[in-house]
Amino acid sequence: MKLNNKRTILVGFAFFLICAFWQIYDVTIAMTLTSKFGLSQTASGVVMALDNILALFMLPLFGGISDRHKSKYGRRTPFVRTGTILAVVFLMLLSVADNAQLANIDRYTKVNDPATMELIYDEQKDNTLVTPEGVEYKLADLYTREEFAQLTTDSKATETNSFGREVEVNLYTRYVVPARQACAASVTAESPGVLIVFLAILLLLLISMATFRTPAVALMPDVTLKPLRSKANAIINLMGNAGGIIVLGIGSLLAISKVRNAYMSYTGVYAIVGGIMLTALVIFLLTVKEPAWAAEMNRQSIQLGLDKEETAEPGSKKKLDKAQLRSLIFLLASIVLWFFGYNAVTSKYTVYAQNVLDKDATTTLLLANIAAIIAYLPVGMVASKIGRKKTIMAGIVMLFTAFFVGCFMTASSPSWLMSCMFCLAGVAWATINVNSFPMVVEMCTGADVGKYTGFYYTASMAAQSLTPTISGIFMDRVAMTSLFPYASIFVGLAFFTMMFVKHGDSKVEAKKGLEAFDTDD
Repeated sequence: MKLNNKRTILVGFAFFLICAFWQIYDVTIAMTLTSKFGLSQTASGVVMALDNILALFMLPLFGGISDRHKSKYGRRTPFVRTGTILAVVFLMLLSVADNAQLANIDRYTKVNDPATMELIYDEQKDNTLVTPEGVEYKLADLYTREEFAQLTTDSKATETNSFGREVEVNLYTRYVVPARQACAASVTAESPGVLIVFLAILLLLLISMATFRTPAVALMPDVTLKPLRSKANAIINLMGNAGGIIVLGIGSLLAISKVRNAYMSYTGVYAIVGGIMLTALVIFLLTVKEPAWAAEMNRQSIQLGLDKEETAEPGSKKKLDKAQLRSLIFLLASIVLWFFGYNAVTSKYTVYAQNVLDKDATTTLLLANIAAIIAYLPVGMVASKIGRKKTIMAGIVMLFTAFFVGCFMTASSPSWLMSCMFCLAGVAWATINVNSFPMVVEMCTGADVGKYTGFYYTASMAAQSLTPTISGIFMDRVAMTSLFPYASIFVGLAFFTMMFVKHGDSKVEAKKGLEAFDTDD
């Protein structure tokens, strides 16, 4: 029994284009909402959670629909094709709304311009603003008009923190950014039409992505034998991270997350990402032969004794016993908890890096993705040796360690330490992600792969729909620095729920003599 790496890579192009999209979405949408529309962290968290709220019912729905769908192209391929094309169209329309808002706030968008700074000061000097650390202030109490006009993105000062250490803080991100965002908020309040259009297009874009995410992910177990799914999922995630890392590389090259580029137009960036998505789709459509590959997997599964003939084919059903159901519930609870922690960081880190650490978020996230890519294949092999559960537990410990270290990071912390922390988080997430989805679909039959994939995404999206908003509330009302303690707590809780999972590990029940299934052609 041997994994067909070539086929798995080709199937992975669907996940490649999905991750390319979500990477640019996470990097740009939060900044657009706060910098260009002036929304608070809480409000932007609500908008950022829209995709996850939609996913709560759309991913299981389309997973089940694709299970029952019949066409000459297979059960999943038609959803991938149509959804991707629609998503690219709406992504480009989103940039039109973004540019319209930039035109509305044009007078505030000239970074490091004294005249713009004077305008911001005049409008906001007597208003109560809030620093990223949650401290209220008024510009008139801190600066004269002339002093404020001289602040730039490089303006820094040294102060003593709560631990008695001298740290360097960026005055621009602390005092100018909240004032500039308040100006954008006032423009949005006066002319909310652009925000309404932006949100309407964003909703259509998210619906388009939701229609094919579950079918795309369900295709891997459709064409892969059960004991090989951790290794296959490692390759699928490798493809996904490759899509993410390409987009992050583009973002880093263009310095998208830098404060000085907070008001750049995203038309070119979205066009590049849309082109990447369409290229990946063409490769997928030309090379993946879903019906033939799925039928071949079903035959092999019966011959190897992994499934009975009546449960291997599409249309077959299987009911979980009480022990399996209990394991599934605890596994889904664990997924909820670690996504609560991890997604809080990924959805808010761009803002956090700008306002607290004064570091480039895209470079840091790029390192995390590189570390994950390096780890995926070794993690899949480790899981095949020691089991999926033990591998996941080790990943949880690593992720907790990375986030716990992040609790103590400041703008004066060395960049290499933050890089190491995110590299560890990348390896940890790869360790968890490679094995959790195969554990869920290990418990189902061929007819229910889309349904159980929907279970997995319902759990993950439930967390992702709530955690940006909840973490945003903490960042608004407690302090911006509450992000990593928040994430650490939820990841730690996932360790304990995972202890009660007893099913879902790979079981190689095939006869040794049937290892001749080498289909790497």
